Amino acid sequence: MEKRNSNYTVMISKKAKKLVKKMPIEIQDIFTLLIEDIKKNGAMRTNWQNFSDLGKGKYHCHLKYHWVACWTWKKGTFVVEVYYAGSRENAPY
Repeated sequence: MEKRNSNYTVMISKKAKKLVKKMPIEIQDIFTLLIEDIKKNGAMRTNWQNFSDLGKGKYHCHLKYHWVACWTWKKGTFVVEVYYAGSRENAPY
């Protein structure tokens, strides 16, 4: 029997998209890798630097020391929403 690979849908908020465009290209590339990893493997990305569960279905990880991404995910679903990607100093947590 063939095992079905369920991919996740990742939505990125307008605010996060604007902030990503302001990031250095190197950090934008890392952000893209994170999004691809979430699409393939789900919201629980414990393999990423400083990944943490912020509670109430919110998560975050560092892209680099000064850069983070934050997302929401409801257990049992295949939809993840990135609501922030930018400097950790301005992160909403």
